[in-house]
Amino acid sequence: MIVSLLKDADPQAVKRELTALGLWIASVEQGLGSGGIQFVVAPHSTVVDPQLVAKIRGVFAVSMPVPEHPRIDAQGPTVEVAGHAIGGRLPTLMCGPCSVESKEQIDAIAARLAPLGVTFLRGGAFKPRSSPYNFQGHGDPALGWMRDAATKNGLRVVTEVLSEQDVCLVAEQADLIQIGSRNMQNFALLKKVGKAGKPVLLKRAMSATVEEWLLAAEYLLHHGASGVVLCERGIRGFDAATRNLVDLTAVALLANVHKLPVIVDPSHGTGRRDLILPLSRAALAAGAAGVMIETHDDPGRALSDGPQALRGDELEDVIGKLQAVTR
Repeated sequence: MIVSLLKDADPQAVKRELTALGLWIASVEQGLGSGGIQFVVAPHSTVVDPQLVAKIRGVFAVSMPVPEHPRIDAQGPTVEVAGHAIGGRLPTLMCGPCSVESKEQIDAIAARLAPLGVTFLRGGAFKPRSSPYNFQGHGDPALGWMRDAATKNGLRVVTEVLSEQDVCLVAEQADLIQIGSRNMQNFALLKKVGKAGKPVLLKRAMSATVEEWLLAAEYLLHHGASGVVLCERGIRGFDAATRNLVDLTAVALLANVHKLPVIVDPSHGTGRRDLILPLSRAALAAGAAGVMIETHDDPGRALSDGPQALRGDELEDVIGKLQAVTR
């Protein structure tokens, strides 16, 4: 809400009236039509009838700004993916290796995940690595390995697409297409993925604001995506004690105020396997719709992100403890 004041109005008197109604001032700007200032009301204020505000002495006009992301605002708290509702009553578990290293590896991991209540098999066929000398993924063959392993074990597939040219290929194999943090504002890729018409998991960029994240989601829905699930995987912090800084404030805001499904990735968020359980608990308490956790049969030999991957027995323990408090 934007409250424009008359030129000769007493701003402090108007502000007191607004505050008494539960309307908090986010910013003060120079008005246009009235010649006076205008108050921009914070979105977390009490819902008040604009006509009531217009009757305050000194108020020239009350206007409601046009929403910048109407599609994601209207989406709602659940997204349907291959018969599963992300954002439903129980948390969604997405687990698997950082990289799909071989057919045998992904088959074994999928078979181990299925009895644990995991819904999505995650894994990278195409890997965006900071160094050109690190393992980049097996590409096309790994997509087929994942699809086969998931189908045999009653799981769904979530995996990342890196380039526009691979969108159709990934869309054929994945139930949920992932946009990684490095591509959150790759608008050409967002348009192409949206046109595939499938649900999308949109990871937050390393330095993105919530508003930029929502606008990226709007791109996907505007171009045809059937739904967007947001994923908080940690933003850049200043402390090297953890790999990233998981923004649970943003999770609570998006889940409880915007009413959108948010998955938290504690593996990338912390870079430490010993913090996966406490951060997963905190994420679910903040309103997250689920968690994405990396696992590997032998983390010390993993081709990527071994320090943050849980062994099979560790993952089983974590999932058991999460399920005990969410059932």
